[in-house]
Amino acid sequence: MKPDIRRPEPKDAPAIARICRNGWKRTVEGLLSRSHQHETVQFWYGEKKVMQDIGRGRYSYVAELDGAVVGVIGGGRASVRSGEIYVFYVDEAHRYKGIGRMLLDRLTEDHRNKGLVEQCVSVQEGNRHGQPFYEARGFEYIGKKSQRTGTGEVQMSLRFRRHI
Repeated sequence: MKPDIRRPEPKDAPAIARICRNGWKRTVEGLLSRSHQHETVQFWYGEKKVMQDIGRGRYSYVAELDGAVVGVIGGGRASVRSGEIYVFYVDEAHRYKGIGRMLLDRLTEDHRNKGLVEQCVSVQEGNRHGQPFYEARGFEYIGKKSQRTGTGEVQMSLRFRRHI
């Protein structure tokens, strides 16, 4: 069965929060301390914050399959010509079924309709799912950036870009 790609609604907040929490924690497992993981998940992926962010348009689309939200993507305009993907996760039980590609395609269509000509994304260094996914869709590595976390750790992200 093919998922429905649609705009998120407030009722989706619990599922979006769960998918993002689980996805982000899997992404940084073994790379960042449990303390930092806890702080980040509490700040960004609590249900109340996700509900607020749905209202602010920070989550662009969800994938719904058999009545359940199984994936989410969020992005927007980063500059006059560039779009950014801010958040993108698919529930682990539904990976490798084309859902991520469908979410990315829908966001890309939005970016093109706004006159954007490129998309950028940051991928956690060591993310063995994200990096190959983006590279297979034409994103090219453009650099690395580091950020010091609230717990004093250095978080490394890889920057990718593609023309759309």
